Amino acid sequence: MHYASNSAVTTSGQVARTAFVAFALIVSLFFLWGMANNLNDILIKQFKKAFELSDFQAGLVQSAFYLGYFLLAIPAGICMRRFGYKGALLIGLALYAAGAFLFYPAAASHTYGLFLAALFVIASGLAFLETSANPLVTVLGPADSATQRLNLAQSFNPLGSITGVLVGQHFIFSGIEHTPVELAAMTDGARQAYYAAESAAVQTPYLVIGLIVVVWAMLIALTRFPATAEQESDHAGGAAHLGKLFHNSNFILAVVAQFFYVGAQVGIWSYLIRYVQGTVPGTPEKSAADYLTASLIVFMLGRFAGTAAMRVLAPARILALFAAINIALTVYAIVNPGQSGVYALVAASFFMSVMFPTIFSLGLCGLGDDDRKLASSFLVMAIIGGAVLTALMGAVSDAFGIHRSIIVPTLCFAVILGYAVRAHRTAAG
Repeated sequence: MHYASNSAVTTSGQVARTAFVAFALIVSLFFLWGMANNLNDILIKQFKKAFELSDFQAGLVQSAFYLGYFLLAIPAGICMRRFGYKGALLIGLALYAAGAFLFYPAAASHTYGLFLAALFVIASGLAFLETSANPLVTVLGPADSATQRLNLAQSFNPLGSITGVLVGQHFIFSGIEHTPVELAAMTDGARQAYYAAESAAVQTPYLVIGLIVVVWAMLIALTRFPATAEQESDHAGGAAHLGKLFHNSNFILAVVAQFFYVGAQVGIWSYLIRYVQGTVPGTPEKSAADYLTASLIVFMLGRFAGTAAMRVLAPARILALFAAINIALTVYAIVNPGQSGVYALVAASFFMSVMFPTIFSLGLCGLGDDDRKLASSFLVMAIIGGAVLTALMGAVSDAFGIHRSIIVPTLCFAVILGYAVRAHRTAAG
């Protein structure tokens, strides 16, 4: 009996170590895709310089990203059911690396369309990573702490976002900005050399990113995942799983809540600089951008604080509380445009922090492994809300003013509050 007991303890310890190593590698992925997402903000400005683009043409950077997420989420879920979590992660990392490496020939040929194709490939890889990594985190440990664990993992996403902005600021931006008059005064050769240099600035950073992603793919391929994370799917027909999901009201409402959450987050961050300059006249562009950096920092702090709070409060209750606070903050920003309104929007990022992972985890609650994998695809597809509702904010801003466009995220947070209250009542009942 003594030896059996020691053997059981040893086996338990090995399982715990395996889960910890797997969890650490998966957490790093949240950092990697956060960096890729926020580098887009840099690329919009960089490509506008390098290709003489209109605002609409430069905005296609985000369109390519959203399209990649939307179109590849379901295929990612199918691959995850067929090849397991690890297989889907490796496919995602391969696509991520391939897209990053495509930046090199795109810059060499100075072709904007090839850049957009590269971004689509990267986003396709991120769709695989998000579809598989989010539910994987929920099974790498006890079920009762799944939401807390996912919030902890997601805490590293804004750290990657901040890193992406810094990488772009220091390794892509040249600091050379010519006015239209100065460009017109250049010779054709000098002007083309300037465009080529600005285009080539992205080559080295994305080459390094691609190499890092390849190394991480190798580490994941060589790492043994816990049995619960590597178990095979039942390969049952997808229609059966879809039928179950579409009859699960909690899951359907989670997808709706996620659509509105991503719309609120992307909308607030996309128009924060315009809100600052529109309501605090005379604010320089770079100074206004500091508020976006501050938002990312408080967003990251909110993730860690929210994760800690889930030790004592139910995740759905925290989600409801944070949604209610953000309704108040965004209403304040509408009614009091100006410096205090700016502070309110920055503060809103703190309370947005736990929303995506919490909604994601609550939406998967009670689902079996195969249902969870397919459900994750729809929750990732809900990211399209960022494209739809941000465009709606722009339309409202054009018609009624930038401060009144904040009514869109206000209504989004109201939807999230409704879902959180329902999820809490369901759990309590």
